[in-house]
Amino acid sequence: MIEIRWHGRGGQGAVTAAEILAHAAIGEGKYAQAFPSFGPERRGAPVLAFNRIDDKPIWVRSDVYEPDIVAVLDPSLLATVNVLEGLKPEGVVIVNTKESLDRVKATLNFQGKVAVVNATDIALEVLKLPIVNTAMIGAFVKATGVVRLESVVEAVVERFGKAGKLNAEAVRKAYEATVLG
Repeated sequence: MIEIRWHGRGGQGAVTAAEILAHAAIGEGKYAQAFPSFGPERRGAPVLAFNRIDDKPIWVRSDVYEPDIVAVLDPSLLATVNVLEGLKPEGVVIVNTKESLDRVKATLNFQGKVAVVNATDIALEVLKLPIVNTAMIGAFVKATGVVRLESVVEAVVERFGKAGKLNAEAVRKAYEATVLG
């Protein structure tokens, strides 16, 4: 089973990203969960969302405490939240940032796989909004291969209706722009 934790701020789409990822996984015949964890937060407050994906039914119903993958939608969270908490040593961290891969690796001091993408610029360019969720899903696919790019594109188009085409473009651009190390 693959467990994923999304770190974002209210309004950035972390919960929607988890839902789209689950939809894409289910579309591939996998079992998946997507769920948020937040209290009375408001727009801009830190939020968490989680996924579990497996080839077998998933019976666990708790938050994800030891993720295989962490996705950080807002780079300011690196200074305020321990995004690596519980992350498996061989895990993957995906960060939305303008910083270089080497700089992020040094900041995180994490020995596992790190991926960076400037999802904010991609979202602003393509969507004209700083909502980075679909761009981050593209980075997620490039960094992990948990689901296929086309499965995510289909899930995004289905989820967003008329805006689906633009969001699919954000997914693809981020997939291409993601740097791994």
